[in-house]
Amino acid sequence: MPQPLEMQGSLVRVTGLVLEATGVRVPVGAVCAVTVPGDTESITAEVVGFSGDRAYLMPTGEVHGLASGAKVVPLPVPHLPPRLGVENHPWRRSEDRGLHLPMGDGLLGRVVDAHGLPLDREGPLADVLREPMQRRPINAMDRDPVRQPLDTGVRAINAMLTVGRGQRIGLFAGTGVGKSVLLGMMARYTAADVIVVGLIGERGREVKEFIEDILGEEGRQRAVVVAAPADAPPLVRMQGASYATAIAEHYRDKGKHVLLLMDSLTRYAMAQREIALAIGEPPATKGYPPSCFAKLPQLVERSGNGLNGVGSITAFYTVLTEGDDPQDPIADAARGILDGHIVLSRELAESGHFPAIDVEKSISRVMTSVATREHLEGARRARQWLARYNKAHDLIQLGAYTPGSDPELDAAVRVRPGLVRLLQQDMHEAAPLAACRAQLLALNPDL
Repeated sequence: MPQPLEMQGSLVRVTGLVLEATGVRVPVGAVCAVTVPGDTESITAEVVGFSGDRAYLMPTGEVHGLASGAKVVPLPVPHLPPRLGVENHPWRRSEDRGLHLPMGDGLLGRVVDAHGLPLDREGPLADVLREPMQRRPINAMDRDPVRQPLDTGVRAINAMLTVGRGQRIGLFAGTGVGKSVLLGMMARYTAADVIVVGLIGERGREVKEFIEDILGEEGRQRAVVVAAPADAPPLVRMQGASYATAIAEHYRDKGKHVLLLMDSLTRYAMAQREIALAIGEPPATKGYPPSCFAKLPQLVERSGNGLNGVGSITAFYTVLTEGDDPQDPIADAARGILDGHIVLSRELAESGHFPAIDVEKSISRVMTSVATREHLEGARRARQWLARYNKAHDLIQLGAYTPGSDPELDAAVRVRPGLVRLLQQDMHEAAPLAACRAQLLALNPDL
């Protein structure tokens, strides 16, 4: 069988993060190798746009050493190593030129980067196959609604913000209020078959600390960790988020119940902002181009229940509220596309209340579908007590409140110690859903 001619282009410009090449006609999302003549090493780059006969590419590595006239070759090609993540078949269709990365049970217990290469120094991956990153979206009518409660092992969430299997929920927090610890608790205690953790755009120091100190040996055994730290190129950070989601989809399609923890959705949006601005897209809301707000639902909608109730992905996405501003554009957009939000309060964290979940500002939009009537009524009453006590907190502290003048406030003051015990929890303590529900209902004997 005659082999087709190899398409080859030339690098003509490097501006900031963008490579411009001529002579290559490949679709957006295709992967190319950029090689300087006489150099054996190549840089992988992905096509992110084009103008006329020029293709815009974003590199996945350092561009140091590139020169004008460097060879740009679309992958896959026979002479490039398989570690680049693409099958070695030059006759693939153009829609198959996208990245193919390792998937399979060999990923369990491993830590990999956004290219599927091991970071844990435990040898090469075994029992994996390369599969395409892009999958067809599931028809909304083929998804089962969220109907089953999910035990997260966190008392405040189980009791007041019950999560359903297949739900997508946001964890809104500023810096240093305990979101990584909360993610680690859910990774260890959540009732799931497989846990996929995506550490996107975070400090490199935090990767090892999260795995060893927060995730722990117990959580790691059934987990896959994909790390794309802050010093990685923006395309690699975005690819890390997509890879973590693709791994979760792989296990969901096999009938598994998957917990996807992504830290953070904001860093994913920031990476898209860097790419969009670099190729000339105009900024819109606070410097974020429109494509950022289009990419978020494309990523989030990939999680959820599988086809006809087979398998599920329950996803927690952390969202950084810059300057503790809840009206941050990414936080605002995330609230609209997620099935609820859990807000971590700096004030609670500074007072030693952990996990620092602000129940009054948090909501689970599927709780009415997964909790019993008594449970919902107990959570509603507890919210009322919290709001009533917090409103009169200053009066109580000053001694200006007279017991007996307000029966509702009297009840809030009476149950306050039990409510605080319900909402606080040590990171090494698991709280089963049934016990959390019983503790909540015990606050109000009338239920």
